[in-house]
Amino acid sequence: MAVDTARDGTAGTPGGPGRPGGTAAGHTGGCACSDCPHGVRAGRRRALAEFRRRRDELATGRGVPPALAHSPGASRQWVSDELLQAAHTVAERTRAAQGLRLRGRWWRTAAAVWGAVAVLAAVQTLTAASGAGWTTARTAGLLAALVTAAALTAAARLHRARGGALAPLTGEDNRLSTSRSVAAGWVLLAGYAVLVLAVELAAASGADARRRLLSGLDLAHAAGLLTVLALTCAVAVTVRRTVALRVRAQRLQKVRADRPRAADLLTDDSGRGSFTDVQYVLVSGVAIVFAAVRLARRPGELPDLPWGLALLVAVSALTYLAGKYAEGGRPVVLSVVRSREAGDLDAPIRTGDDIEIRGSGFVPPGAETPDRLARTTVRIGAVHVHVPLVPVVGGFANPADTVLTVPVPVDVEPGRVEVQVITAAGAETNRYTVEVQD
Repeated sequence: MAVDTARDGTAGTPGGPGRPGGTAAGHTGGCACSDCPHGVRAGRRRALAEFRRRRDELATGRGVPPALAHSPGASRQWVSDELLQAAHTVAERTRAAQGLRLRGRWWRTAAAVWGAVAVLAAVQTLTAASGAGWTTARTAGLLAALVTAAALTAAARLHRARGGALAPLTGEDNRLSTSRSVAAGWVLLAGYAVLVLAVELAAASGADARRRLLSGLDLAHAAGLLTVLALTCAVAVTVRRTVALRVRAQRLQKVRADRPRAADLLTDDSGRGSFTDVQYVLVSGVAIVFAAVRLARRPGELPDLPWGLALLVAVSALTYLAGKYAEGGRPVVLSVVRSREAGDLDAPIRTGDDIEIRGSGFVPPGAETPDRLARTTVRIGAVHVHVPLVPVVGGFANPADTVLTVPVPVDVEPGRVEVQVITAAGAETNRYTVEVQD
C-alpha cells in the first residue's frame, strides 16, 4: 500500500516522555513509534508526505498497473481506492497527533494565565514605585487576579483532555466558537471586577468606606456593562441553538474539525476570513480593553461603560448574529448530463457511462481532506455510488464543490431514475430525474 513505509517507521530507544507535548527522551529524530508525542507527530508527517507523493505520482499516470491501463473506469477506481486507503492512514495519524496536542495544551493555557498575572504584578509594582505607592486597591487587584488564575488553572486541569481552559470555548464541531469566546471575555472581566470590589470590601475598616464600595455596584455604574454582558451571552446561546437547528434541517453543513485553532475566531469553517467574526471580535476586544482601563482607574466601582460604546457592541453582536442566520445553505443539484470523453459520439445515458452532476454545495466547508471527500456519495435509483477520487498535482479534480463525476452502475435499472447527492456532512440534495437507456 502507498503508505506502508509510514506504518513501518523505525522506533527509537524507549524513554520516558518529558513535559506534555514535548519530545520523549531517548527517541531519535527518525522516530515514528506511537508511544511518545514526537513519534506520533513524525509518523503523521511521514504518512502525509508519502500520501502527497503518491497522489501526485498517480495524477501524472505513473504507478497504475498495466492490466488496468486499458480501462479508464477500472484504472480510475483503482486510483481512488489506493488514495482512499492512504488517506485513512493519514487521518488516523492526524487524530492521534491532535489528541496528544490537546492533552498537552492545558498546561500551556495555565502558563498563559499565570504569565498574565505576573505581568499585572510587574505593572502594579512599577506604577506604585512611580506614583502614590502601594494601595489597598492594588492589593485587591492582585489577589483577585490570583483567585481568577487559580480557578482557570483548576478548570484547565479538569478539562485537560479537551484543551484545558479552551474546552468551554470549543463548539460541537471542535472549533473555537467566536460567540462563546467573546461572551467569556465579558464574563471574565465582570467576575474579576466583582472580586476586586469584594477584596476591597473585606479590607475596608470604616462604615463610610464600605458604603462607598457598595455604591460602586449600583446600576448607575454597571448598567452599560451588564447590558453588554447579557447581550453577548444571549448571542452565544442563540448562535448555538440556531446552528443546531439549521444543521438538523440540512440548511447548514458542519464538518468536525481536527482540532480547535486560534484562527477559528476570525475565519469560517473553510479557513477563509469572515467579516462578521472579525468585526465582532475586534469591536468586543476594544470595548473590553476600555472597560479594563476604566476598572484600573476606578477600582472602587464596576467599570462604567458608556452607552455609546455599549450600543457599538450591540450593533456588532447583531451583525454577527445576522451573519450566522445567513451563512450556509442546502446543497442542490441543478443538472445531470452524460460525461463525454474526447472522440466520443453524443448519446443518451446508459449503464456504464459517466455522468456529470452539476450544482453547488457538494463539498462542505472543512471537508477538503481526502478521507472526507471520499464520503461523498451519489444515489442513482436504489444504488449508492461512492464518488471516486480523481487526483491532480496538488489536489483533486473530483469531487468538487460544483460538479461531480460518477459512473452509472450496471445494477441501475433502465428507465427514469432519480439522482441525489449525499455530502460528507450527511446533507442530501434535491432529487433530479434522468432517463437511463439500455
